[in-house]
This record gives sequence, structure tokens and C-alpha cells, in this order.
Amino acid sequence: MSDRGVTEAAGLDLPQFELTEFIGRVLAEDLGSGGDVTSHATIDASARFVATLNCREPIVVAGLELVIAFFRAMDREVRIERTVSDGDAVDAGTVLLRVEGNARAMLAAERSALNTLQHLSGIATLTRRYVEAIAGTGAVLLDTRKTIPGMRLLDKYAARMGGAENHRMRMDDGLLIKDNHVAVAGGVAPAVRAAKAAETGLQVQVEVDRIDQIEPALEAGADRLLLDNMAPEMLRQAVALVARRVPLEASGGVRLDTIRAIAESGVDYVSVGRITQSAPAVDIGLDYELQR
Repeated sequence: MSDRGVTEAAGLDLPQFELTEFIGRVLAEDLGSGGDVTSHATIDASARFVATLNCREPIVVAGLELVIAFFRAMDREVRIERTVSDGDAVDAGTVLLRVEGNARAMLAAERSALNTLQHLSGIATLTRRYVEAIAGTGAVLLDTRKTIPGMRLLDKYAARMGGAENHRMRMDDGLLIKDNHVAVAGGVAPAVRAAKAAETGLQVQVEVDRIDQIEPALEAGADRLLLDNMAPEMLRQAVALVARRVPLEASGGVRLDTIRAIAESGVDYVSVGRITQSAPAVDIGLDYELQR
């Protein structure tokens, strides 16, 4: 089966993600060349391990299929009972899944599984807080490319589980003219005209940070505007000036305590780098169940 097939079979909405490669790489990083020497020294090879995966704080779950893949990579016969799904908001004390398998194998997979789940659920949990903060405004939360290197597909998957929409996944997914492009090209209008002339087939989005850049950008053919680091009052001016001719995205320094006012300005989208760049890992543990 191809990696894509494995990913789809695992229930992940990640068609370009190489699941087998990721699981193998992460396990190799943790196991090294000698494997889990502690478990081999202290636990009989035939010992069984029954445990529950528990969250110790309220979270939004993301990454359970990866956890399952880690355990199955170490023990193909592991028995797993999943009690929640990715995207679920759960309370502290909730059992996320139960596992029963070879003790050495389960302990060898534990850290890789937990690290991944804690990180991705941290992103989903923080993202959900931002989504809830703008509920009812009509604005849509977007993620950015501010992700951990090598983890972009997973980080953006977690953002989706939290309720955000993905902005461009890679640089070839969308044409976004930023301030440095504008500076080198000689202005907003020349940059937009050059982008349109390139005939990439992609929409042309351009970043503006002043009101007087808006009309030149639109006259040059911009399909979408990124309003960068504008205060809510300036955003309202931009919304009124554009009058729905193109979609508007607010970005730059957006925080949980400021996003509501930004969204209420009337913009269509608010992009937040913090949800993938700065989300703290959540507290999840694998707890052994004593067998009577």
C-alpha cells in the first residue's frame, strides 16, 4: 500500500502526507540504534501493557490516528479502543483511547505518540479559542505558513481540527505579494501588474499597510487584499473603501484579546500565525492500568 493509501486508511484528511515515512522517522529519532534499553532491561519480553490515554486539561483533540499508527508500528497485534475523534472538545479526565499490547513495544512508542498528540492538540485547542472569539462576526480564521519546519501538513491539519481554514500550504499554492516584494518591485501597483502579467492562473493577493495603497492595488488587478497591521478603525476605513470588490484579510500581530475587534471591522478573513507558531503543548498522559 502506498503512503497515501495508508494515510487515507488511517482516517486522516492529509492526501499529501507520507504517514509511514513520518512514523518511521520519529521513532528512529527516539529509539536510536539500540532501542529502548530500559524496557529491555526491566520488562519481560512477553509482558502485556494495558493503559488509557488521558487528557489532564480541557483540550481539542488532534492527532489520534497518528498515535494509533505509532503503537501499531511497534506491535501489529495491539488492540486499540478509541473513545473520541479528532476535532472533539473534551474535558479534563476524558479517556481518549485504550491500548493493550506488548509492554516493551507500547513503552517504546509512548513518547513519540505523546509528543505528537500533545503538540497537535495544543494547536487545535488554541485555534478553537480564536474561532470562538470571533463567532458571529462572519469573519473566518485562517492559519499561516508559520509552522514548525517539517511539520507543516500536520500543523495545518491540527488548525483545521480547531476550526480554522487553511491558507496556502506552500509557496506555489497561492500568489501573495508581501511588503518585500512590493519594495523590490517599486510599489504595490507595479508588483500587482507584474504578477497578473505572469499568467500563473493563481489569484493575486497583495499586502497593503496603508489606505492609500488600496486603490492602486485594485486598479492594477489585485484579486484579494491582505490588510497588514491595521488597527480596527483603519480596517473599517478599508472595508468601506473596498466595498466588497475583493475579499479582505486582516493580519499582523493578532492576539486573542484583539481578534474580536478586528473581525468586527467587517473583514472577510483574519489570519493568525500564533495558532501554529506559538501554541503550547497540552497535558496528555498514558496511564498504566493494573490488572487484577
